[in-house]
Amino acid sequence: MANKTAIEVKNLGVRFRMQKEKTDTLKEFFVKTLKKEIKYNEFWALKDVSFSVEKGTRLGIMGLNGAGKSTLLKTIAGVLKPTEGEVIRKGNVVPLLELGAGFDQQYTGAENIFLYGAMLGYQRSFLKEKYKEIIDFSELGDFINVPVKNYSSGMKSRLGFSIATIVEPEILILDEVLSVGDVKFKRKSEAKIKSMFDKGITVLFVSHSTQQVKNLCDKAIILEHGKLIMNGDSASVCEAYTEMTNK
Repeated sequence: MANKTAIEVKNLGVRFRMQKEKTDTLKEFFVKTLKKEIKYNEFWALKDVSFSVEKGTRLGIMGLNGAGKSTLLKTIAGVLKPTEGEVIRKGNVVPLLELGAGFDQQYTGAENIFLYGAMLGYQRSFLKEKYKEIIDFSELGDFINVPVKNYSSGMKSRLGFSIATIVEPEILILDEVLSVGDVKFKRKSEAKIKSMFDKGITVLFVSHSTQQVKNLCDKAIILEHGKLIMNGDSASVCEAYTEMTNK
């Protein structure tokens, strides 16, 4: 069974600390920190979450706003570090979360290909080899040599998507419905993701749409206030989620 597992989440907990009172300057913050006068509220975004995902499974992740869905995906992707518990990943992961969030606004699109690609774990030699393919797919043309601060949000997303999906992932992480650029590019990006699905990769997919989860996923889970409250086949979980949201 172990060699069939793509992701194992064990007793996962993620805690955030939020400062109780505002500090007006950096100096005031450091002085109060040294005097241990800064007070924090602790908030557990996830608590004692455990489940496993077999290779080739498409897992839908459902829950109301604030349930911990995005925190879970970011922790599985390695963006966030668990406060307790662990995540075991078996295979290369492509996270399509906040596309382009790691771009340096002062750098050109071309420079950000190497910066963002390195953040995703790609070797520079690999990025050089795929450089033209990334630019062609993004449809940015000469804008690739313009600083990213001058890009629209759609242009940033298109470049981020083109870099992130240049590899064939074993595990694909999708947060909400992917909407990248204009209608034409959106169709192209959806076709690329569908081609990944068809190759039998493992998928984690967050959506509020029970119809999407039923159509795309074979398994699903529900999170509520950071805790896992249901894990099963997508049809049963979607039915339970519909009842939850109609109360």
